[in-house]
Amino acid sequence: MGSFVAHKHAKKVYRIDQHIAMTIAGVVGDAQAIVEMLRANSALYRLDLARPIPINSAARLVSNVLFQSRYYPMGVQALIGGVDDSGGHIFMLDPLGSMMEEKFVSTGSGSPVAYGVLESEWKEQMTVKESVPVVVRAIDSAMKRDSASGDSFDVALITKDGGYRELTEDEKKHILHA
Repeated sequence: MGSFVAHKHAKKVYRIDQHIAMTIAGVVGDAQAIVEMLRANSALYRLDLARPIPINSAARLVSNVLFQSRYYPMGVQALIGGVDDSGGHIFMLDPLGSMMEEKFVSTGSGSPVAYGVLESEWKEQMTVKESVPVVVRAIDSAMKRDSASGDSFDVALITKDGGYRELTEDEKKHILHA
């Protein structure tokens, strides 16, 4: 649908479990169906095996669902990230089910602008505290320069000790005006 924006305040980050989240870009209905499927399977995994689903297993599950619908693709580009026993991970998935693990990644129509900030400011050994302002500036830049991006954004932090937490509006404003 080109740069049509159905809703400028749509939720883009979804908590799947305490250790894992998914972001969406594209067709919201398709994405919400995948989020609910992943939440259910993550809960079943935890009940059955008494441990949280590994991040790469969750990403592979979504990859398989997207690949199965390749002849009538779901209009979803997703990021699945979190922390498990093997450390922190972020996976990018395209509408046909391709899955790639990345150090940092951006999706959606504003991603070329966000990549400009990420590639110039992100460093390999950054802490969470150091990297959050870079992420917030990258998203803010994309929103300002891309007419197809919305007017609001979510930032989720997932740490081994603290689990899933979204930044408040005040925290995001403080970062942008620091």
